[in-house]
Order: sequence, then C-alpha cells, then structure tokens
Amino acid sequence: RWAVFSPNPAQSDRLHALEVHYTDWQPTLVPTDMPTNERSIATSRRYVSVGSGQSAVTTLISGIPGSVSTHTPDICYVGSGYKCLRGPKRETLELPNGSTVNYYIADFEKKTQTKVDRVRIRWAWSTDGTWIAPENPRWQFAKQLNAVPVLFKLYVATPLGEADGESNLPEDDATTKAFVIAAWSQFSAAFGK
Repeated sequence: RWAVFSPNPAQSDRLHALEVHYTDWQPTLVPTDMPTNERSIATSRRYVSVGSGQSAVTTLISGIPGSVSTHTPDICYVGSGYKCLRGPKRETLELPNGSTVNYYIADFEKKTQTKVDRVRIRWAWSTDGTWIAPENPRWQFAKQLNAVPVLFKLYVATPLGEADGESNLPEDDATTKAFVIAAWSQFSAAFGK
C-alpha cells in the first residue's frame, strides 16, 4: 500500500553544493534563517561581482514535497515585515539550451528607520531539473507523493532599485538578467538529465 521513498542523496548533495559560475561573481555561503520543516535542507549563497559590486542570492531547499511546496516568499516575506510591491506572477524564461523555466516573481520592500530594503525574488520547484511554477504547488506535488521522494525549490533573489512610484518598479538590467539565466541553467544541469 505505501511506496518506500528512495531519495538520491548524491543528487541532493550535488545540488546543495552547487556554486553558480558567472563572470567575476564570487559566492559566499550564508547562514539561512529561512524556516524549514520535516527534514528539509536549505542552502543559501550570496554572489557579488568583484568589478561592479552587483549581487544576488540563491537559496535551494529540498525535502519531502508537502514541506517544500509551501512557505513561498509572498507569505514568508510579508510575515517578516516586507510589503509586496508587485506579484507574485508567473514568468517563463528561455535558457541557452532551448529549455524553459517557469517561475514566480515578486518584488518586496521593507522600510526601517535607517534603510529601505527592496528585493526581487524568483522561485520555482523541480523534481528532475525542469523548473515549474504550478498554480497550486501543494496539490500539484501531493498528487506525485509516491513517485517523488524529494522536491527542490530554488529562489533567485536580486536587489531591486529605486521605484519611480509604486507602479513603476525598475526592470532587471542586462547583467542581472544574465546572472538569473546562469543560475537557472546551472541548477537545471546539476540534475544530470
């Protein structure tokens, strides 16, 4: 009646160890305060360009589908004091190898007495290297529970520049777009399909 889960620990280890290679951007492993449950693992890396100072953060979470399919930024960031400026909405990104990534994207802002923090976050789920953004992730992956022992969720976060009014948020510059493509491409390839 109950199928035995047989996760691939080498695959999980490979994905959590992945450092995105992109021009002069250098990775640093950062502690994550992202909540994880039920045997989930989270790994975050901050990338900074030596030349320009531009930055990004990737966070990979893996674990059982019921746990990993929930706790999306539109809930967690708002719960930690951020205001959702735009989104979440689904976008599709074409990768250099011709495959596509479907992900959610949302912009957030948190104001304190000393600073304003704005961030754009993209997130999606995968079981096999194809990143998707289902309308209802919890139900999508619950249907696959016996076939999917480990679900992966990837966040790619980049700083968001100054807004020209709340409805005029800046678009990503070419360097940010290229890093985002590199991150999704390399995490997809790390599945070894």
